[in-house]
Formats: sequence, structure tokens, C-alpha cells
Amino acid sequence: MRSEKLGDVRGVVIKVGTTSITKDDLQVDAEFMDSVARQVKWIRSRGMQAILVTSGAIGIGLDAMNVVPKPREVPIRQAAASVGQSILMQRWAESFAKVDLKIAQVLLTYDFYSDRVRYLNVRNTLNTLLEHGVIPVINENDAVCIKEIEAVFGDNDTLSAMVASKLDSDILIILSDVDGLYDRNPKVHADAELISEVHSIDETIESFAGKPSNTRGVGGMRTKIQAARICNMAGCHMVIANHAVEDVIIRVLQGEDIGTLFVADGSVRRIRTRWILLAHSNGTIDVDDGARRALIERHMGLLPSGVKGVHGGFRRGDVVDIRCDGEVFAKGITDYDHDELRKVMGAHSNRIEAILGYRNYDNVVRGGNIAIIE
Repeated sequence: MRSEKLGDVRGVVIKVGTTSITKDDLQVDAEFMDSVARQVKWIRSRGMQAILVTSGAIGIGLDAMNVVPKPREVPIRQAAASVGQSILMQRWAESFAKVDLKIAQVLLTYDFYSDRVRYLNVRNTLNTLLEHGVIPVINENDAVCIKEIEAVFGDNDTLSAMVASKLDSDILIILSDVDGLYDRNPKVHADAELISEVHSIDETIESFAGKPSNTRGVGGMRTKIQAARICNMAGCHMVIANHAVEDVIIRVLQGEDIGTLFVADGSVRRIRTRWILLAHSNGTIDVDDGARRALIERHMGLLPSGVKGVHGGFRRGDVVDIRCDGEVFAKGITDYDHDELRKVMGAHSNRIEAILGYRNYDNVVRGGNIAIIE
């Protein structure tokens, strides 16, 4: 039963998309926002922590500016985000004030996950807010970052999963305009069936992903499945549910069979591995098949002799993709920059000092700094 799986939940991340926050005319749905605030109050009253990840700034800003951008017209969307973000936060503040809760605006970019010092600062800030009873309201900083605008974050689906992962939350609840994951498009196939639980994200589950169901949001089912993958690495459950269901957040946490539950398998990857896998890559290292097998099968580090090619400009300490025969199979933190690595690639480790005049390590990427992509 779901109630047993979710019985020990202490940390909750709630993600609300553009289609949930705004009506068809892009006006803010104040009634919905009030409902979310009331349900967060319920979460807090049960001794749980809650973080809100919100979209909607761009749509609200476009409406306020009374403009209709051309497809992929980034500057006007960034400007709209600047206008809409203040309106959005004002509306959230009003809703939470009705239930005597304070909120804090936190704007993030993808770099918060790639730079470890920045990530630690963000984590400390969020934990401090929670300790003082303040609800963090997170959004991507669209005014300076175009990832969500280009549908990379997917209307904050991926961002919310990263937040849940890095804060070691127990569950991510994604509210959308769909009831959950179906085995086929329910708007096309009348016999489509809602999948209640997903225990393994395989090719079959991925094949169920479709396009966004509404042009107001950029998050389709594919980005939500990717979010579920991120949560699974952290041992965090994830639920996709329809925002129109009354008290949907409370009912999900009480174990009702609503939406689709992606069950965390319990095999939590260590925090450092998760960080490497999700961090932005600054370059690519091509390796031979022998190196690939050594990394995957024997969990060894990457020796310079196994390196066949170096792409991109990266520094020592950066995260890079590790590729064999055109397929990226791992990521790692390099101990040599791109120029150094080009000079020593193909050479034995005992030749590093003779070539460079110094040697950092025998491995160009140490085994403890490598994360295999599964």
C-alpha cells in the first residue's frame, strides 16, 4: 500500500507548473495558490518540511506586458520573467500570509548544481530557512538563464528533482494538468490506462512519454521521467498528479492512490556520485574499450594510456564526460586540464612527469571521482 511506502516522509518538495498557476488567459489562479499554501500549512503541522518550486513567471510577465513573443524569442521572454517574477512572488506571499506562513524567494540557475561551493551555499541557505519556519519558494532565474526558456529544465521539472535530491527530501510531488503517466496518450486513445506505480524506469516507461499537453507550459512527460530518475538516485519517491484534484498534496501524502508514484528502489547513490552525474560537463574525454571496461567492471581510475581524444576547454577539477565509441558512459572530475591531457594522452603514467615537468596523479581521473551512467 502507498501509505506504507510514504509513512516515513519528513521532507517534501512540491513543484507547480505554469498550467497549474495560471488560467487559460494567463491570469494568476489565486484560488489554486491559496490551496497550495493551505496544504503546505498542513504539512508543517505534521512536523514535515516543505519546499515549493514554482513556474509561471514568464507567462505572467507576458500577460502583464501585453506582448506575444515570436517562437524562441529569448530576450522578450527573459524580460517577461523579470516582470512576472515579482508578481508571482507577491501572489505567493499573499496566499501564504493567509495561513500565517512566511516565504523566501530563491532564484537558481543550473550552475548551482555544477559548482560545489555554490551548491553548499544554497543548501545551507535552504536549511536555515526551513529551520526558522520559512517556506523557500524556488524558481529558475530566467532573466539570466535560458535553459527553461529553451525547454531544457522542462518547466522546472528537472530543477525540482535536483532540489529534492540535494536536500535529501523523501518525496517530490509534481503537480501538472495531467492525472499521471499513461501507457498511451489519453487524449488520443480512449482505452489508455493510468499507471499507478513505477518501480523501474526502463525503455517501456520512457516510450510512454509524450509532448507537453498544453502550450502554456514547456514540461512534457519526458522531463518528468527524467526528474524521476534523478529522484531515484537519491532514494526519493516522486508523484505526478493533477493539480485539479482537491487537496491533492495532502491526499498523496496520506497514501491515497492518486496519480503515478515512482517508487525509489532504496539503493541510494552516494552524494558525491549524484553530484558528478548531474553536474554540467565542461568537456569530453574519448577512451578506448580497455579503459571503458576498467572503469565499469573493475572500478579503476582512468589512465592516460587509455585516452584517445580530448574535446573542449576544461580545467583541473572540472566535470567531464567520458566517452567510448561515441557513447558517453561515465562522468568524472579531471585532475588535468585540457592542454595537459592532450599532451599526455596515450602515454604511460610513468611518462607524465617527463612530458609535463610534474605529475598530479597517475590517473587523469581518479576512480573515486568517476560516476558510471546506468
